[in-house]
Amino acid sequence: MDFHSDRHISDILKERNIILKGADAATRGGFTQVPNFLLKSKKLSAGDKMAFAMLLSYAWQNDYCFPGQIRLAEDLGLHERNVRRHLKTLELNGLLTIRRRGQGKTNIYELNLKPSKLWPTQTGQKRPV
Repeated sequence: MDFHSDRHISDILKERNIILKGADAATRGGFTQVPNFLLKSKKLSAGDKMAFAMLLSYAWQNDYCFPGQIRLAEDLGLHERNVRRHLKTLELNGLLTIRRRGQGKTNIYELNLKPSKLWPTQTGQKRPV
């Protein structure tokens, strides 16, 4: 499969290029693909990467999501304070934009899959930093 930046992820997913064998009730709940540049980044902690992966799992169809921090903490097995720290790191590295809605509503998280701070292609670097 060739990479074309103008293709939407939903078009790529329709190609069904992975065959799953032995799926059970637990694995039928789905999988989340995480970009390799994120997994290999030295700037992010394992917790930062897991928080981004969890947000991806919520936002897979829409490019944004709005889970509460309590939900994120429960799903990640972390304290809310740690979740806030990971979200802030993701935001500072250009992976996440947080829109606060206030009035007891959950935030909206916009996921950026082209973060220049982690993948500075403009400078000619070929690999994540």
